[in-house]
Amino acid sequence: MRRRGDERGQVTVFVVIFMIALIGLAGLVIDGGVALAARRRAINEAQAAARAGAEALDEGLYRSSGTRKIDQPEAEANVARYMSSADPNAGYTVSFPADDTVQVDEHFDQSMNILGVFGVDSITARGHGSARTVHGITQENG
Repeated sequence: MRRRGDERGQVTVFVVIFMIALIGLAGLVIDGGVALAARRRAINEAQAAARAGAEALDEGLYRSSGTRKIDQPEAEANVARYMSSADPNAGYTVSFPADDTVQVDEHFDQSMNILGVFGVDSITARGHGSARTVHGITQENG
């Protein structure tokens, strides 16, 4: 015989709601760390790729006039070689905002471990890197 105001089963509902909240919180902590690590990796790879591209100094122009200018096709090839070894699945763009500067923007999808249960299957990690070509040692007196 059941009495009015019987609270049996109330603990079960509380435990279910508490567990969902706990899993969500764990997902934010763990997958948040994964997302931050992916963003840092994208930044590191973009910076390293830009440095590889900046190594492509147009030597003929530099020897004849002392002007530092990047050989753009060679720089793009250097960036492509670096990116294919670092992460062949990452997308990237290369730009040359100045004659002696290479910029690389990288993006890739990073899958989520726990937040996939809540519908967040992946995030897009983005990184930006920029490098200038230099030749020799420069010193400023000041």
